[in-house]
Amino acid sequence: MPPEWHPQRWLWVGFPHDAEEWPGFLGRAQEQIAAFASAVADSGQEVRLIVRDEANRARAAALCSAAVRLEVRRYGDIWLRDTGPLVVERGGHALGQRFGFNGWGGKYLMDGDQEIGVELAESAGLPVASADWILEGGALDCDGTGLVATTEQCLLNPNRNPSLSRADFETRLHRDLGFDRVLWLGDGLINDHTDGHVDNLARFVAPNVLAVPRATGANDPNAAIYADARARAQAFGVSVREVPSPGRVETQGRIEPASYMNFAITTKLVVVPIYGTSHDADGVAAIAELFPDREVIGVLADAVLAGGGSFHCASQQMPAF
Repeated sequence: MPPEWHPQRWLWVGFPHDAEEWPGFLGRAQEQIAAFASAVADSGQEVRLIVRDEANRARAAALCSAAVRLEVRRYGDIWLRDTGPLVVERGGHALGQRFGFNGWGGKYLMDGDQEIGVELAESAGLPVASADWILEGGALDCDGTGLVATTEQCLLNPNRNPSLSRADFETRLHRDLGFDRVLWLGDGLINDHTDGHVDNLARFVAPNVLAVPRATGANDPNAAIYADARARAQAFGVSVREVPSPGRVETQGRIEPASYMNFAITTKLVVVPIYGTSHDADGVAAIAELFPDREVIGVLADAVLAGGGSFHCASQQMPAF
């Protein structure tokens, strides 16, 4: 499985359509996803925006750049990072690797999410392989050398694969995705709907180089989690680069899992979710230093976050092999 900075043919993006998932936020979430998709498409990379029906096609067309390609498909959640195919190279050919999916531990079961991964892979002309265990793409982040990062909170959670041990996971990660080393981080962010996906906590930005948030403000709710991730990575021998966090972000007293780490790396552009806090500019600037070969921009994602994720969660790349 190549790293995300590997050249890409296109980017799949999911378009919000379910008012129950975004109560009071659906319209703004659609606008923010459209802004993300348009930025990538206008950079020169193909974007395939997946929409649920003709009404949502019309809505997306009104919001998006003309460069965005719209495809009507049946899906529930927009988090294609988790339900879409993980594209790997096997035997010199691209393959869509699929896994079992149970709605993030049975919490969010929606029509179409079991099938959309195979449908997208087949639409790309990929042969499909199915693995015998449950895994979401956002639970992993790799550096292209065989090293992958994940969290114990998610992968070892009994609501996914209760019969598998840590050693079993390592064996399967090697067999199905080619990873020969696993960096086990601890917990993900507080109140992360996914049980702590690593793509909201720490991201590889180069071989053996991991970006990890640095707590911002004395009341940053994830300060201990960030420190633990940094310590584990350094003990493993990984070089760590720190990025300031958004700080404490709340909605009606509830701590939100807001993170600049949920950035999407595309062929020419890195899109960083921002949340309207005083730390946004610093977060984008820190990530820009990590990607001197790409333009780095911040796009507002507070309404997208209300549905449980951000731009990396909502997208899945098709690598160029």
